[in-house]
Amino acid sequence: VQLVESGGGSVQAGGSLRLSCAASGYMSSSYCMGWFRQAPGKEREGVARISKDATTTYAGSVKGRFTVSKDSAKNTLYLQMNDLKSEDTATYYCAAAGFSSCYYAPRPTDFAHWGQGTQVTVSS
Repeated sequence: VQLVESGGGSVQAGGSLRLSCAASGYMSSSYCMGWFRQAPGKEREGVARISKDATTTYAGSVKGRFTVSKDSAKNTLYLQMNDLKSEDTATYYCAAAGFSSCYYAPRPTDFAHWGQGTQVTVSS
């Protein structure tokens, strides 16, 4: 299983970025997939999750600004991030759980596979 994130970068506050996570050796569309982030000195936190049935959940801090989606044909997970704020600055990771429903994966430790991360920097 390999997860490779891309799309990170530097952007001004109010701007947008779209992160991608290409999965190989793993049918990402069949399982719960998630986006997490970790800022320096802070714990890793969940940002968004999408289940096999496309049910999505978001952290309160990003709800209404971020959208998680997937392309089954491309085996790729996306995170569209709009109206970015300085507090969104972090390394973003995609992860895959062994469950079809994210209901059974509420914690980062419930995700077995992780990408290497992509840096997002938002300047105010």
